[in-house]
Amino acid sequence: MSKLDYLDQLENEAIHILREVAGQFEKPALLFSGGKDSICLVHLALKAFRPGKFPFPLVHVDTGHNFPEALKYRDDLVEKIGEKLIVRKVEDTVKAKKLQDAKGKFPSRNALQTYTLLELIEEFEFDACIGGARRDEEKARAKERIFSVRDEFGQWDPKKQRPELWNIYNGKINKGENVRVFPISNWTELDVWNYIKREKIELPSIYYTHERECVVTESGQLMANSEYLQLDASDKIITTQVRYRTVGDMTCTAAIESEAYHIDDIINEIKEAKISERGATRMDDRISEAAMEDRKKGGYF
Repeated sequence: MSKLDYLDQLENEAIHILREVAGQFEKPALLFSGGKDSICLVHLALKAFRPGKFPFPLVHVDTGHNFPEALKYRDDLVEKIGEKLIVRKVEDTVKAKKLQDAKGKFPSRNALQTYTLLELIEEFEFDACIGGARRDEEKARAKERIFSVRDEFGQWDPKKQRPELWNIYNGKINKGENVRVFPISNWTELDVWNYIKREKIELPSIYYTHERECVVTESGQLMANSEYLQLDASDKIITTQVRYRTVGDMTCTAAIESEAYHIDDIINEIKEAKISERGATRMDDRISEAAMEDRKKGGYF
């Protein structure tokens, strides 16, 4: 019997977790944004459940600040695979709850999307939400279990997480609680890209080098110039060759200067990188040392 390669091992683990979710929960959902990690999850779900339909819908919390390329990819993929997509807009939540949009030059809606996500979970009574978070992304993620239990308010308490010995996942929860499930938690950014290469998975074009007009922030980061930014005459705007290592909102995700036009170039670039993808590009994680952990305790996925 031939020995499994490490990508086969990661794939098998993720498929096992997806099937565990289908077996243990009554109303699961897969959080799908059109980013590379959630695209990999959809690819894994196809392997786990075809020729049958997914035992869960795809769900997207649309902040209104998304990259158009990611939204187009989302819609094209859903049409191609014929699965159900549920979309809820942060804009509707802001109006209904009279919430205050963030201020400043880069008004991210990352915190506000938690309200919409929790409303969506309550509306459809989802007891498990599958996401593409990975432990290598950020230190708060490193503490996350694969089955991450949240209370009735969606809050994460690291002291109440369950042991996961011998790949045994405990999905028993009380009414009102839900579980966030991370099938590719053990993958690294490099693993994801090697898997994308092996499986020939198509991605939105913004992951590859392209020309874009960007605003240079005070810290030197490159933010896509868009209608959502609140700029003034002092802001420096340049046009340069960039790509995105991670894709969130246009108001909180920075590009990196790059000449990686092909997937092998990206893999080589990641091998030489000294900072994680979120550490290098996500402005919302720089609010404080505990920014991600604070958001997770408030209900963020």
